[in-house]
Amino acid sequence: MIFNKKNLFVLVVSLFFLIISFGTGFFVGKDDMTTLSASAKDALALFLPDTLDSTPPENVDLSLFWSAWNSVNEKYVTSKMPSDEEKIWGAIKGMVGSLDDPYSVFFPPVEAKMFKEDVSGNFEGVGMEIGMRDKLLTVIAPLKGTPAEAAGMQSGDKIIQIDEISTFDLSLTEAVSLIRGEKGTIVKLTVIRDGATEPLEKNITRDVIEMPIIDIVLRDDGIFVIELYSFSETSPRLFQQAIEEFKVSGSNKLILDLRNNPGGYMQAAVDIASYFLPEGKIVVRESYGLNRKEDEHRTLGYHMLDNTEFEMMILINQGSASASEILAGALSEYNIATLVGVKSFGKGSVQELINLDEESSLKLTIARWLTPNGISISEEGLDPDVLVPMTIEEIIADNDIQKEKAVDILLGKISLQEAMQATATSTLFSATSSPSVVE
Repeated sequence: MIFNKKNLFVLVVSLFFLIISFGTGFFVGKDDMTTLSASAKDALALFLPDTLDSTPPENVDLSLFWSAWNSVNEKYVTSKMPSDEEKIWGAIKGMVGSLDDPYSVFFPPVEAKMFKEDVSGNFEGVGMEIGMRDKLLTVIAPLKGTPAEAAGMQSGDKIIQIDEISTFDLSLTEAVSLIRGEKGTIVKLTVIRDGATEPLEKNITRDVIEMPIIDIVLRDDGIFVIELYSFSETSPRLFQQAIEEFKVSGSNKLILDLRNNPGGYMQAAVDIASYFLPEGKIVVRESYGLNRKEDEHRTLGYHMLDNTEFEMMILINQGSASASEILAGALSEYNIATLVGVKSFGKGSVQELINLDEESSLKLTIARWLTPNGISISEEGLDPDVLVPMTIEEIIADNDIQKEKAVDILLGKISLQEAMQATATSTLFSATSSPSVVE
């Protein structure tokens, strides 16, 4: 996940249709408003703040909404009718759902509190990043040292059931709320995994989740490895310490492992890229679509390393997402590093958390990330320069052929040109012989 920290309250204008719709309802269904509870009227008022124009356009008619509202109130048979406020929340959820964007979510009070706890890192659960891929609940990456990793959850796993509840009609937020829980309790996840002949069941004991950040090691063969697990506020400082250790190690061969790194703060990716690039280089472009000029986020001039004095490989996989893709894409396009592994996840969008009142909030996609050369991370992900797929058996056996391929290139056991040529040949063969499986 990436959160832009700028104060973008004006982006509530993105909800203009909703605002206007409820405004029209007040006028064309004026009598219906008298049936609303005080709390529901307050909920509607959230979307008509003084700072926004609440004048409805002439071409908007919300009479259908109010007809449905009255029909529900008069004819729906239930032992417990949702409150007016809950029905308003449901209408908002439906509007946001029509965007067909799994990362744009309306949070009523309880869910808003839960989400803010997640963002702060203060939560109990199993420790994995999840998202929607082809409308299936998908594991982006299990975090290092968490119950999810210990249970054998893998990037790309499709979660089809949480305990006894099917995930096919669940929103991302609803799924998170079911997976989360108190430390010591157990959640059963039923997953479909590529290569597995039948669904797998994983019983995972929840725990307090502490986000891992970084590990470093100088291998016996002289290769320096930095494993970066997340892009937190402290990641740049810890990465700077790692770079300082690399400089004094005597090594001139570096592997940056971004596999299963689901991302974090965009600014952390820009800061880390600044250790490799001169001041003023574009790290990532922030595209807002047709209505606004894109922003360019540039390096800050740290430039601790001269790329002519070292060789660098970056490891990526289907669990490399968001800020990981920003950093890997920039260093690849500036020819600082070679990408080794498999295609990244493709999570290149920006969510703004908009507080609608003291309790409710909206997480809304406001922009998409592009690499310095203009490639959409969301739409395409990152393709490795050197393709090295890993089988389930290799993962279980901890046979890290992706890292060893990077090591072989750095040690000259295979030339980079040979490795890239093998990738190009493999891609061409797949595209011509099995078009149905090309991503």
